[in-house]
Parts: sequence; structure tokens; C-alpha cells
Amino acid sequence: MQIILLEKVANVGDLGDVVKVRNGFARNFLIPTGKAKRATPENVRMLEEKRTELEHAAAGKLAAAQAAATRLEGLTVQVTQKAGVDGRLFGSVGTVDIVEALKAHGIAVEKSAIRLPSGPLKHVGDHPVTVQLHTDVLAHITVGVLGDTAQG
Repeated sequence: MQIILLEKVANVGDLGDVVKVRNGFARNFLIPTGKAKRATPENVRMLEEKRTELEHAAAGKLAAAQAAATRLEGLTVQVTQKAGVDGRLFGSVGTVDIVEALKAHGIAVEKSAIRLPSGPLKHVGDHPVTVQLHTDVLAHITVGVLGDTAQG
């Protein structure tokens, strides 16, 4: 399906690009989230008229993401989870736990922005985690997992 991108999408294209993507990707994700429109002649004309407005909005989002990244960069958050004596957790620390820890610091981040390339954290210790706030903006934080070995 031919679509017009209304904002930058990773691995697809930049604002204003007319690209061909799979039908399901366009119908189920890009169009409902407002990231793209069908590439019809009237939509192409509409894009040319509103291009500066869309670029200004995209620049605003990028600036906000960069400001949030400077607040996040180098931050260390602590998460406590039940653990055995060998340091392995009973369960794991996932994206939801990290978002809650960041919220305790007064920083609101979407769950989908947290990048855990090797999956949920399953051991006590400090783990480097990447937060992708925008397609071009990454922040690196440290998640300290503390073991709660209290016997109940």
C-alpha cells in the first residue's frame, strides 16, 4: 500500500515521504496512530499545504524528547524484587517496573520506550537500560535491582 508519512518512522522513512509498506502495517498501525495517510492525490495536496505546520510539530516533539533525555541521561533508579540467596530473582523486573520507578522520580515515560534487548532483568545488580524517547533520541539509565531475601 502506498502511504504518505506524517512523521518520521524508524526503518520506514521521514516526514512527507511516499513509501510502499505492507497493507496490515499501514491499516493496523500507521494510519490509526496518525503517523501516515493513504497516498491519494488529495492527501498529497493536503500534505504540501500543511508541510511547514507538520515540520514545526515534529521539531517540537524532537525538542521535548531531547529535553527529557537530558533529565534521564545517567539516572539510576532502584527496583526491589524478591530474590533467592544466590541473587536470582523470583520473577523478573520488566518494563512496567522500570516505568513505575521512573514515575517515582517524577519522570513519565511510555512502557514501549524502554529497551531491554536481552529480555526482563532476572538478577540482582546494576543493569544498563536504554530509553528511546524519539526515533532519534536515546537516553541511557541504570536500573539497580535490589534483592529482598526476607523470609516470610
